[in-house]
Amino acid sequence: MARKYFGTDGVRGLVGEAPITPEFVMRLGYAAGRVLAKGAKSSSGRPVVLIGKDTRISGYMLEAALEAGFSAAGVDSMLAGPMPTPAIAYLTRALRLQAGVVISASHNPFQDNGIKFFSQHGTKLPDAVELEIEEAIDQPMGCVPSDKLGRATRLRDAQGRYIEFCKSTFPNELDLRGLKIVVDSAHGAAYNIAPHVFHELGAEVVSIGASPDGFNINAGVGATAPKALSEAVVANKADLGIALDGDADRLIMVDAAGRVYNGDELLYLMVRDRLSTGPVAGAVGTLMTNMALEVAFKQMGVGFARAKVGDRYVLEVMQERGWLFGGESSGHLLALDKHTTGDGIVSALQVLSALKRSGQSLSECCSELKLYPQTLINKRVNPGFDWTKDGALVAEKEAVERELGESGRVLIRASGTEPLIRVMVEAKEADIAESMARRIADKLAA
Repeated sequence: MARKYFGTDGVRGLVGEAPITPEFVMRLGYAAGRVLAKGAKSSSGRPVVLIGKDTRISGYMLEAALEAGFSAAGVDSMLAGPMPTPAIAYLTRALRLQAGVVISASHNPFQDNGIKFFSQHGTKLPDAVELEIEEAIDQPMGCVPSDKLGRATRLRDAQGRYIEFCKSTFPNELDLRGLKIVVDSAHGAAYNIAPHVFHELGAEVVSIGASPDGFNINAGVGATAPKALSEAVVANKADLGIALDGDADRLIMVDAAGRVYNGDELLYLMVRDRLSTGPVAGAVGTLMTNMALEVAFKQMGVGFARAKVGDRYVLEVMQERGWLFGGESSGHLLALDKHTTGDGIVSALQVLSALKRSGQSLSECCSELKLYPQTLINKRVNPGFDWTKDGALVAEKEAVERELGESGRVLIRASGTEPLIRVMVEAKEADIAESMARRIADKLAA
């Protein structure tokens, strides 16, 4: 059954337009409270959910709406304030709460916002649970009796708890002394957390993208705009740079020369490092993962599987196969022996520990992986547009695939969070990838 409100990463959209309105979000809180907290009780006699948010101005409004919905459902809310998405996953599990909720649109601009949920185990909700919540949303909203209403409290020292958790994923025998690191927090949820983690482990930290004002999240900084990080690394003569996105679940890194490393390269580095300490059964990528990574893993004796785009689907395949590692080119990386979900800070620490153990630089560690050129073109379309029914587009895709043969591949998919069609072509030559991607994209109506 198709989902009506949930995309690949929760419910997301433009603030003030359905479904990101105060009225809908209150109903969403009520419906989620009823579904997620069935039979669950806390010491207060009521279920408890944790609510976190990023730094968007709309977070205040949506937090209040969610809190009202949960209260009407008889669910207590614990408010964490601005916190990375993976921090809410960790704290929900650590505090034995019934669910975690994050108000964020991740890498999108401030005008967007969204709601995503974590189970009591700190994992993304399965499709079946999201469908159950959707069915409940469309039912009339009620309210428990006054003596059963939920209450809201502030979680004390949420940032400090999460900082210590992140540090615990870094080997005790290692430290970051001697490293100068530029940390770009994208003016987002990790602005007052990420710099402290790396500093407390011994690094000299230069912090950028750490002055949120409610409107500048992801604006020219962060994992989706790494040019600012590259320039800062070179200008500060740093050893490397770390870029997170607005909710800090993505990671992009930069070496001393300002060269950007994406999620495929960082996943390669993490797996290569783990192989030095024992076998790695396999790793999961997505339909967007570079072919070079698949070839490299095969040569290393590591299994590889592709999931649908979205870290939730990467996680599902990892769990099905019993594998610990996975990720996306965009920078969502998972190491299930460290965390239950993708975490930009924790992933950066895994890369840093690999560099420390090898004694090599970022560029040296990734030197044997030569990515195939990819061209990705995003075309905005009308909501609900089905590209598979566009005869001209499908015919051009098939023609390009015949020309490429086994020397490349084509992927067309709809974004799960925006009204966009993404056209990706991968080939051994960059000019071929670009020209063929444009041929296909040009078939889409402007």
